Amino acid sequence: MDSPLCLVTGATGYLGGRLVPELLAAGYRVRCMARTPGKLRDHPWADRVELVRADALDPDAVRRALERVDVAYYLIHALGTGPHFADTDRESARIFAAAAEEAGVRRLVYLGGLGPAAGSAARDSSPHLRSRAEVGEILLAGAVPTAVLRAAVIIGSGSASFEILRHLTERLPVMVTPRWVTSRIQPIAVRDVLHYLVGCAALPPEVNRAFDIGGPDVLTYERMMQRYAAVAGLPRRRVLPVPMLSPRLSSLWVGLITPVPGGLARPLVESLRSEVICHEHDIVRYVPDPPGGPTGLDRALELALERIRDANVATRWSSAALPGAPSDPLPTDPDWSGGTLYEDVREGRPAATPAAVWRVIEGIGGSNGWYSWPLAWSVRGALDRIVGGVGLRRGRRDPHRLRVGDALDFWRVEEVIPGELLRLRAEMRLPGLAWLEFTVTAAGGATHYRQRALFHPRGLLGHAYWWAVFPFHGIVFGGMRRSIARAAARSR
Repeated sequence: MDSPLCLVTGATGYLGGRLVPELLAAGYRVRCMARTPGKLRDHPWADRVELVRADALDPDAVRRALERVDVAYYLIHALGTGPHFADTDRESARIFAAAAEEAGVRRLVYLGGLGPAAGSAARDSSPHLRSRAEVGEILLAGAVPTAVLRAAVIIGSGSASFEILRHLTERLPVMVTPRWVTSRIQPIAVRDVLHYLVGCAALPPEVNRAFDIGGPDVLTYERMMQRYAAVAGLPRRRVLPVPMLSPRLSSLWVGLITPVPGGLARPLVESLRSEVICHEHDIVRYVPDPPGGPTGLDRALELALERIRDANVATRWSSAALPGAPSDPLPTDPDWSGGTLYEDVREGRPAATPAAVWRVIEGIGGSNGWYSWPLAWSVRGALDRIVGGVGLRRGRRDPHRLRVGDALDFWRVEEVIPGELLRLRAEMRLPGLAWLEFTVTAAGGATHYRQRALFHPRGLLGHAYWWAVFPFHGIVFGGMRRSIARAAARSR
């Protein structure tokens, strides 16, 4: 008899990408639902799962994805997509609940946010927490038994909440902070979240309720920063709370200091104004605590830092495409839709082997930089941060290897053919769509290098942008081609 089939939505994201191997290790069969399944193809577990293409707002596609599924994990949300994100969350939850009922799914599992208890405090909580709670209520009201797990700050290498904590603490030995640093929080280690998520697959059918999950420590955000500093070997931080800093101003400040862009930081920061602690631990009646008990904060921080220092972060908050990021495929016809496709092509024959050139290309970005005019790249990254973009601080998941879907500073890896092709899609704030493509080939005993920058403008502003930066292409893109060739020749 086949083992139960689990559907994981949000598998291209931080938690979904970590949940898949845990379910496989527990003996479940896994199907992953994604708008762009190709982003999952380079994961080490990709050949052990079934990949299906579906948009959460497409009822027919969701129904097909749920066919023959026993347990479905709902790990998607519209966080940071704009002022109407709650409407999107509400609609996709209703579609999923109805499709799960029609497909005969046995169990739904949803990871929501831990918020205040019912009453005025709950009504005054952030729009993000209210939306997460509403999604849980929609799923619980459906015909399929549902387990809603509610967690506060998740501590794990690569999570957005952890990145905010880490960068604020490391970069600001003295900080002026808003009042939310005094709010009480009950953080939880990502390994414990995964433990409870996997355990919920075997819940009895009569269980249809929400569960609070958290670690053993309850403390303020200020105290959590001090604990991080101690674990990371940093001097004690001086924190000066300032009451007049609004959540919006706080999120802009967080967006400038940390790699998490303002559009994502804002709802997370707004959520911190509420006290987020567990009001029960009933989950243990059905899913035993992890061996040795829930992970303490200091140990969770140690594990997260170990993963970062080993450069072995399997998934990050930036694994998922950011809200508002372009989803259009690379146009192959310059005249598509009657539009314009600007192109800057640079070619050369480096005095190095194709393998040496490829190693330089695949190592681009992050701490290695972009091989041309570092000041210009830094300024462009800073300007992107100021307008709420991702900037250059996302870095890269792995210092040596890239895979489809990886974030790479303010680019996203759209295609990788090892040794031959790397195509990046821009996720910076632009009046259009942009790509940067590198190819390496061998012909007649020589290495041929080709570099393309492409830009599809949006409106008059897009055309003006291209011609405004065009005079600098020789320095930026020409310098990039020459520097990559020199780096490859030195590495032979």
